[in-house]
Amino acid sequence: MSPLLPPFRWVWLLSIAAGLSACSILPASLPQDIYRLPPSSIGVSQGEPADTSLRINRPFAMDLLSSTRIVVVPEGNRISVYQGARWSSPAPVLWREHLLDAFHNDGRVTQLSSSAARLPAEVELGGVLRAFQVEYGAGEAEVVIRLDAHLVNTASKQTIASRRFSVKEEVNGDQVPAVVEAFGRANDALAREIINWTLQYVK
Repeated sequence: MSPLLPPFRWVWLLSIAAGLSACSILPASLPQDIYRLPPSSIGVSQGEPADTSLRINRPFAMDLLSSTRIVVVPEGNRISVYQGARWSSPAPVLWREHLLDAFHNDGRVTQLSSSAARLPAEVELGGVLRAFQVEYGAGEAEVVIRLDAHLVNTASKQTIASRRFSVKEEVNGDQVPAVVEAFGRANDALAREIINWTLQYVK
């Protein structure tokens, strides 16, 4: 007959058995598809170049809008997210990088930087990202982006101008890739408005 195990050995073995049982019933993690925004399709402008240096800041956003989740509003005030899919970076970062790309493509502001680099600049462009989501109206899905933008003189800390922007873009399909493409088109539409507005004050 084999000798009895000491009490502490029984406790150790029972702990391992309990751990193995717990592991066997844990749900498997869902696979995640990671998406980036399509590059900006804005082309070169023929307007006069500006001499002012401009820094594009990451906008402030609340809760889910500041995360990597792809937010959807299926009805009313109910907020959800697409399962198994997320952005490659938090939405405010994606927005900032897309706008920076659009400014570079436009070419009229040659001295550009972003809040990621924190290079000296005469004017800052920032704001609050109020919406960066898919909404369903009358059963049709559309991307909605709203931004409260402001331009600030970095030397005086005075606000030069502020404006609320809002764009909507229909989603051509019912799969996440179609949603991502719609986000790209909506961001380009918003970027065109912001660039033209900014150049009224950045000379």
